[in-house]
Amino acid sequence: MTRELPKRQQKPRRVSDEEVRETILNMCREAGLDGAVRPEAIAQLILPNHWQTLLKRIRLMSKQLAVAGLLTILRKGEPADPTDFKGIIRLQITEMGLVIEEETT
Repeated sequence: MTRELPKRQQKPRRVSDEEVRETILNMCREAGLDGAVRPEAIAQLILPNHWQTLLKRIRLMSKQLAVAGLLTILRKGEPADPTDFKGIIRLQITEMGLVIEEETT
């Protein structure tokens, strides 16, 4: 009787910073100025089976985009300081984030 070894979990594919950045911006643009996006939804779109591994990178990239004026980080529905936030957040595109998209297309 042979014992089957459990299948090894496949390693997640490499995700570039550019892919993380573009996915954040695209999802926030789709949500519009009045909508907001959960970081978990962004991670699940990029890596459906390993999305938890991306959350820290998404939060870091969101902070950079917020400092640049392209996003607003919302905490409990209110804008949060991008250099000092904790807990559950949502991401919202800014007018500037929308304008830059229009200029590049």
